[in-house]
Amino acid sequence: MARYILAIDQGTTGTTVLVLDEALSVLSKVNKEFPQIYPRPGWVEHNPEDIWDTTQATIQGALSKLGIDGQDVAGIGITNQRETTTVWRRRDGKPIHNAIVWQCRRTSDLCAELREQGLEDLFRSRTGLVLDPYFSGTKIKWILDHVDGARDAAAVGDLAFGTIDTFLVWRLSGGATHVTDVSNASRTLLMDLRTLEWDDELLSHLDVPRSVLPQICSSSEVYGHTKGLDVLPDGIPIAGIAGDQQAALFGQVCFGAGEAKCTFGTGAFMLMNTGSEPIASSRGLLTTVAWKVDGRVDYALEGSAFIAGAAVQWLRDGLGIIQSADEIEGLARTVSDSGGVVFVPALTGLGAPHWRAGARGVICGLDRGVTRGHIARATLEGIALQNTDVLRAMEADSGVSLSALKVDGGAAANNLLMQFQADVLGVPIVRPQMLETTALGAGLLAGLATGIWSNKEEARAVWRADRTFEPAMSDAEREGHLSRWADAVGRT
Repeated sequence: MARYILAIDQGTTGTTVLVLDEALSVLSKVNKEFPQIYPRPGWVEHNPEDIWDTTQATIQGALSKLGIDGQDVAGIGITNQRETTTVWRRRDGKPIHNAIVWQCRRTSDLCAELREQGLEDLFRSRTGLVLDPYFSGTKIKWILDHVDGARDAAAVGDLAFGTIDTFLVWRLSGGATHVTDVSNASRTLLMDLRTLEWDDELLSHLDVPRSVLPQICSSSEVYGHTKGLDVLPDGIPIAGIAGDQQAALFGQVCFGAGEAKCTFGTGAFMLMNTGSEPIASSRGLLTTVAWKVDGRVDYALEGSAFIAGAAVQWLRDGLGIIQSADEIEGLARTVSDSGGVVFVPALTGLGAPHWRAGARGVICGLDRGVTRGHIARATLEGIALQNTDVLRAMEADSGVSLSALKVDGGAAANNLLMQFQADVLGVPIVRPQMLETTALGAGLLAGLATGIWSNKEEARAVWRADRTFEPAMSDAEREGHLSRWADAVGRT
């Protein structure tokens, strides 16, 4: 009998479901978007029912496309937008407020208050995170403080908190299972990185009661089974969970210390596996749990560049240099180099390792000979150069030199960008056949828990590369690019 894995990739703008086989081939894929809600400037919400509706619809669509009804599904893996926070009533599963999305900045003042109380170092040392509205802890407090009756309901045990993985497991299991995995729990500001348990002191500072919290589990185990669904039969194991960036790292089979990936999306998200011990960053990176599998915990360093694909969108929508994002590689290839033009795409400030929120984008080195092609090429180079800053910080923090970088996401299809990334980083860039490695990671985790693969090395054996980009730039040329880049960053 065929054995399939159902991988649910619940993202910020929509939900994607893939059906995978034992060879990690994508047999079926369906995506459905849902509305974004902006109640005030800087506030972002989702209706949890929209998320659940798109999850059911994409499951049904993916199975129908393949012509199966779910009986052959061996397990379900879930990956999710990580810090997005929802709270619901245990008695009927109904959310008490819209989900507060990871992008939402409504708790900025609360984070500032906590910093003024001198708590930044405590949270940083326990959780590996910074006090920022990005993370779930302050979002939970906001909901409990601002929804009528929420704190009273929490006190009597009637409320449940979850990131989106937890919410989906609850719904898939008919309300029987309230869990999260270590990777998502590590993004809440509430879990101790070393004990992998909720931390009472941190809970006290954020006024979050233990009664609302899910059980923290590994990233690959059977958490529960489907029950009472219209789109799936009862009894299918729900067997893998990881936050989206950790799932992409796992989907890239970066199982060893020093292995790293970069996801090229609107921004660029880089994670490096640092092994079995958390490494505190002195260079503005986050320390996070990568996953827990077969009793072993792997940690990671994480850094993000706010703008990657969004810089190409700006050339299209803001400047009109291109009509579609796909045109940029062809335009950039009309010139042999950027002609000395450097573009720092700090269009929303600079993230790790610089952390300058007030920075603004810079294009320098212009003269009368500069063309659209030079601007396009400098844009791609700027994306790669800012990633190099983050990855060099990871190497310095970890003491481990990169041997290669795995890449995924939409912009990883751009051959010119990938070659330049290899050149300025000085290591090979490895692109997989399947660029949707976030869903792949969720599928691998579920397959390990349900016996489709007996260990991680079996999973590694079925992973397939599409192309490797070897560095081809001289040391002198590389140093020239890095020097001009550093000078341009100084001007932001």
